[in-house]
Amino acid sequence: MNSQVLRSHLALLLAMMLWGSSFVAFKVMLTDMTPMVVVFLRIAVAAAAFLVAWPWVRQGFRYRQGDWRYLLAMALFEPCLYFIFESYALQNTGAGQAGVITAMLPLMVAVMAFFVLGERSSARQWTGFGIAVSGVIWMSLSGEENEQAPNPMLGNFLQLLAMMSAVGYTLLAKQLTRRYSAFFLTAAQSFVGAVFFLPLALASDWPTQIPMNSVAILIYLGLGVSLGAYGLFNYALTHLRASVAAGYTNLLPVFALMFAMLLLNERLTNTQWLAIAVIFAGVVLSYEREPVIPTEIPPAVTG
Repeated sequence: MNSQVLRSHLALLLAMMLWGSSFVAFKVMLTDMTPMVVVFLRIAVAAAAFLVAWPWVRQGFRYRQGDWRYLLAMALFEPCLYFIFESYALQNTGAGQAGVITAMLPLMVAVMAFFVLGERSSARQWTGFGIAVSGVIWMSLSGEENEQAPNPMLGNFLQLLAMMSAVGYTLLAKQLTRRYSAFFLTAAQSFVGAVFFLPLALASDWPTQIPMNSVAILIYLGLGVSLGAYGLFNYALTHLRASVAAGYTNLLPVFALMFAMLLLNERLTNTQWLAIAVIFAGVVLSYEREPVIPTEIPPAVTG
């Protein structure tokens, strides 16, 4: 393995760690601020970063007439609807449980593409989807209320709604990535999201002061996750096959669960661990050689 390929594998691993850790960082922020303030500030930081990086983001950019409606719809699905659901989900469930639910995204995309786009879905995908959904319901019903997850049933349901928003985003991005780069689409999401969440944030209660650790987390989410992870992911795609990069995305919920246990001291019951095994079994069962979500699409789940 040459050094370039090795660096690409390490870049993918670091990108998954960054995206996985964002669930924990987001949940920590919710202890100091209201959800809409947290979402606006993290997106505003990302938008500012993309504004600085605009000369590189716009490289090769050629706008196609009429695409504004698809770009706007994509951004409304994510970050707008996605973060509304996820921010309130993380107030009620653990970051680890929310992260595990993200593993269902490829299955949900395949099912929705069947209904919306008429794309073929195999019997194995349908079976895997049913098993994974059963696992999520089991995990939610068997959850014990605690400080990190005061209402896991509600929180996990809201996270499922967030994933439905991510499905809408993914189906639109699947078409748009044929004409625009991942960096441009992510920048567009940040700009629209900042405008969308500004009035919601202004109508919310703001803290009298923002602790320095919260400022650091906001910078981490805006620069490290929204900009840095995408840069690492795109770097890896220039040196590795798309199928290799697609395989690494399966680590995202694993890292989310691991960081939640290490940094937030979240704990799951034995029954919940069995339910998580059922979820992953459903995902593995539905695995197709051809990725359901092309790797050119910016990952929908960024915590």
